[in-house]
Amino acid sequence: MTEEQALSRLSNLCSAAEYCSHDVMSKMQCWGLEEDAQTRVLDYLVRERFVDDERFCRLFVRDKIRLNKWGRRKVEMALFQKHIPREISAPILDDVDDEMYLSVLRPLLRMKEKNLKADSEYEKNMKLIRYAMGRGFTFDIIKRCLVGEMDELEEE
Repeated sequence: MTEEQALSRLSNLCSAAEYCSHDVMSKMQCWGLEEDAQTRVLDYLVRERFVDDERFCRLFVRDKIRLNKWGRRKVEMALFQKHIPREISAPILDDVDDEMYLSVLRPLLRMKEKNLKADSEYEKNMKLIRYAMGRGFTFDIIKRCLVGEMDELEEE
């Protein structure tokens, strides 16, 4: 594939969906494009704002929390795998309000609790904690959800 073909193909792809610079570089490597050509193509895409890692990160974080119902830790790891620098990802993740995580985790825990088989309240809570941690939620968010659930039960 030539440099012009790669540029055309990538500009079309980036117009239709968000890609980070790592994804774009991976595609060019798979196509067998030379390294200097890869650099020129990526520079052009960044300069023309087809590729913007910060914009990608904002959308990625929002989608993974809302649609995939992931917690902060899982999103952080996915961004790390996409080679998004911490200077970009950390402020974006810090901007996410705890209430968003809580609003995602509460229904997940309620649904999971219906299918749990546990002999004691302690065992049930441990299974819920393990499930929530597997989805990438931090312990303080999990604790707030579980304490909130107990408070609601006491009010009823």
